[in-house]
Amino acid sequence: MAEITLTGYCDRFSVKPGQEIKFMASAEGTDRADVQLVQLIHGDETPGGPGFVEKEVPGPIDGSHSVYQQFTQVGNFARVADPECRLAIEGSFTLWAYVWPTTPAKGRQGILTRWSVETNCGYALGINEAGVLEFWVGDGRKVEAVHAEVELNPRQWYLVAASYERSSGRVFLYQKAVENRYANLWSKVVPLDMNSFVTETLPIAPADAELDFLWAGSNDHNAERGNFVNQLYNGKIDRCGIATHAMSREELDRLRETTPEQSQIFAYWDTSTGYSANGIGDDLIDIGPHQFHARGQNRPVRAATGYNWNGKDDCFRLAPEQFGGVWFHDDAITDCEWQPTFSMKVPELKSGVYAARLRAGEVEDHLCFFIRPKEPKAAIAMLMPTCSYLAYANDRLGLDYPTSQLVSAHVPVFHKWDMELSKHPEYGASTYDSHSDGGGVCYSSRRRPIFNIRPRHRMAGAAVAWQFPADLSVIYWLEKKGYDYDIITDEDLHTEGVTCLSPYQVVINGTHAEYYSEPMMDATEDYLTAGGRVMYLSGNGYYWVVSFRENDLGCMEVRKLDSGSRAWQALPGEHYMASNGERSGIWRNRGRPPQKLVGTGFTSEGMDESKPYRRMPDSYHKSVAWIFDGVEEELIGDFGLAAGGAAGIEIDRYDLSLGTPPHTRILASSEGHSDNYPLVSEEIAFNFPGQGGTQDYRIRADMTYFTTPNNGAVWSPSSIAWGQALPWNEADNNVSVVMGNVLDAFAKPGPLPGHEYDAEEKHWR
Repeated sequence: MAEITLTGYCDRFSVKPGQEIKFMASAEGTDRADVQLVQLIHGDETPGGPGFVEKEVPGPIDGSHSVYQQFTQVGNFARVADPECRLAIEGSFTLWAYVWPTTPAKGRQGILTRWSVETNCGYALGINEAGVLEFWVGDGRKVEAVHAEVELNPRQWYLVAASYERSSGRVFLYQKAVENRYANLWSKVVPLDMNSFVTETLPIAPADAELDFLWAGSNDHNAERGNFVNQLYNGKIDRCGIATHAMSREELDRLRETTPEQSQIFAYWDTSTGYSANGIGDDLIDIGPHQFHARGQNRPVRAATGYNWNGKDDCFRLAPEQFGGVWFHDDAITDCEWQPTFSMKVPELKSGVYAARLRAGEVEDHLCFFIRPKEPKAAIAMLMPTCSYLAYANDRLGLDYPTSQLVSAHVPVFHKWDMELSKHPEYGASTYDSHSDGGGVCYSSRRRPIFNIRPRHRMAGAAVAWQFPADLSVIYWLEKKGYDYDIITDEDLHTEGVTCLSPYQVVINGTHAEYYSEPMMDATEDYLTAGGRVMYLSGNGYYWVVSFRENDLGCMEVRKLDSGSRAWQALPGEHYMASNGERSGIWRNRGRPPQKLVGTGFTSEGMDESKPYRRMPDSYHKSVAWIFDGVEEELIGDFGLAAGGAAGIEIDRYDLSLGTPPHTRILASSEGHSDNYPLVSEEIAFNFPGQGGTQDYRIRADMTYFTTPNNGAVWSPSSIAWGQALPWNEADNNVSVVMGNVLDAFAKPGPLPGHEYDAEEKHWR
């Protein structure tokens, strides 16, 4: 009997009662799956907590559904739709392009093609199995090719062309390196022979492939999955085109100085056009007479340097003519494009975290989503950090990252979903991973199965729950304590701004609200200024700058720059996001460190053990002592589901020099972290010993509190592990008591405890 696999995804994260949500599922080894709507309460099975908790909820999707295997097109490429077959050129022609290949020796790759792998029909300019530039044609029976005399070098710009004279079959294959001190891997001091000029005559002519013209791949077909794109290319393609005659070497040499005359152009895709102050989209514009515009699939990376980048301008807005590079990756995925398996109009349910639970045999999966209220009802909002979920979506750090054991400080612990993910590269990677050619993954999409947005999931290679299942510990605590709360998501905050937050007395962050867009940052600041209250339960929050295209929340962009804890680094000149034109990197380097908003900011991470907090003198001041009502211990949180304590995994500290409000109270601080908690890289100007947890005073989590205008306030325990200590001992613990004291006070309108106005002294106390 075949092994059963079953998974899927939803078409949206956030939904209200009355709206429709679609579920895309794929299965192998079965043609039926049982579906049940469930509310998720707790998702961490670490001993000491409540374990996995879900509640079955009657819903319109309940029952048995037909399922089948759905296939995914991996790799980004560009397609020129040609229903009239005008690109099946009957006469002579020339294909040319500027290329920057990154894995030329990986296998056959298409650059500009109208080629059918299945039928061996058409023509193609590409790279052969030996890593050599090649032009090949096929008549349906036979394939003939002309190849260059020298291999292509990785990360070197070339002008390449194939000039084809149909009457004689003569092919002139042109390969000439572009000298560029900035955009190439090697400088001119490396004595490599990179140019090649070959002329041969082919005995056959290309037959019409009757398929679309492609960049960065070739058309293929399989009886089971249908049409797809194969022979995917890794690397950049800059300005390229098709001429209506067989160009000579002299004409091709002149392409480096100017574009061909319009009378000779059949198509000319100017990849440096289309930029605006708000970024650039997937359309590759043909400025030739026939407007053969190409459409990028799986979001090829734009805002990338081209063959003529001069190293002086690091933003495409300043010199768009130098940013014609379009970077293609053979393993990119931003949309599986699966067909809906079932859908539902969301019934009148309470706001919360829900899932469509799929079961077939012993196999189970949860397709998770969040229900908002039609109208805000509660005083409390739980903000689910969906941007951070996307950033870590299907991260493969534990499987592929060579230093993962050093980061986690223990032998890697692998789980069944890690193994399943390793079998399915088509589900894509996280923004902590790199593509197969070494380029960083800057796009992450929710239009695919995401294994770590599942209950029970644990960090890849680590022993702790992470992100979504960790946030369910806060949900469990809210449910256990009987609080009335609404769920909102980062997507809602990004789209609606401060109006998303303003109905609520208090907003609770998730355990790791790391990725924030500018609208989200602005909304949080405006909310606090207007009297809102925030409970910042995160460590390493408000950290990376992300963006979305307007009206498209399905795919998020981030570029990892030259600061911050990062698994890859964007190339020089490629620091600005194509989605909206903003500079990426960390918010601290854009003048908005998290200390300005929530009082603390990232100082260290470690996964060997978490520690408790020790109360500080400020905690006994009459203005804040109420936070510790009912707490007799000096140590708070010497327990928890995240490595045994409430302060750990990732932790933040108070820092006046980075914008912590000067009236902030330090209520408690952790201590005694090991040297597996190093100081974060953005703090290190010079590397020297003594910057680990046993010696550097900055390695600590600070619990802080400060007030904002109009009776607003921020309370920050500043640790990922805090939320995962809440459920300990069925939520009967001192972390729970402190959390409850703050939430009870924050959820009530009017002045906060200890901050009544003293008319005689004329100040708040």
